[in-house]
Amino acid sequence: MSDWDFLHDMHNDGYSAEQIADAAACGYNSWEWQPLDEKELPDIHQQVNPELIKIFESLVDSAKSYHALTERYLQIWGELGELYAEIKYSIKRHKPHTRGSDGKLGDDYIEIKTMSPEKSGSLVKVKLAGNFNKLLIIRITKDFAFEGHFLKRKELIKGDGIHAHASWPNKIN
Repeated sequence: MSDWDFLHDMHNDGYSAEQIADAAACGYNSWEWQPLDEKELPDIHQQVNPELIKIFESLVDSAKSYHALTERYLQIWGELGELYAEIKYSIKRHKPHTRGSDGKLGDDYIEIKTMSPEKSGSLVKVKLAGNFNKLLIIRITKDFAFEGHFLKRKELIKGDGIHAHASWPNKIN
C-alpha cells in the first residue's frame, strides 16, 4: 500500500474531485478526522489578552478599509506582524525599544520581521548584532492573510557583514 492509496479510497467512497485534490495537496484526508471537543484542544491563546485580539482584528479591518478606499496601504506592517506573532505563537514581546530581539518564546529570543504585500521579493534582511536565536518571518498577503515561518539563526544567509538574509520558503502544496 502506497502513501497515496487513500486518494483512490476517497474516489471509491464518493468524494468530489475538489475534495480529493485538497487531500492530495495536504497529504491526508482531512474529512476523515473527527472534530475535537473544545476541552480537548490545547489553549495556546490562554495567556493572550482577548482585548489584544480585538485590537489586532480592528487594526487589520481598518487597514483593509483604508486600502479599499484609497488604494494605498497604511504603513503599520511591523506592528501588525508583531501583534500577530504574539497572538498566534504566544510570543511574549519585550518592552518597546528593547534592543536585540522582539520577544521570547520559551527559552528562545525571537526577532520578528514582517513582509508586507508591497514587498516584491521573498528576502528579508536582519541585523546580525541582534540578540536572538530564532527569526520569525510574518508574511501579510494583499488580501491581509497572515502566515509565519520560523528559522534558526544558523540557517540565515550571511550578508554584507552587519546583516544576514532569510528567504520566505517556497511551499509546494
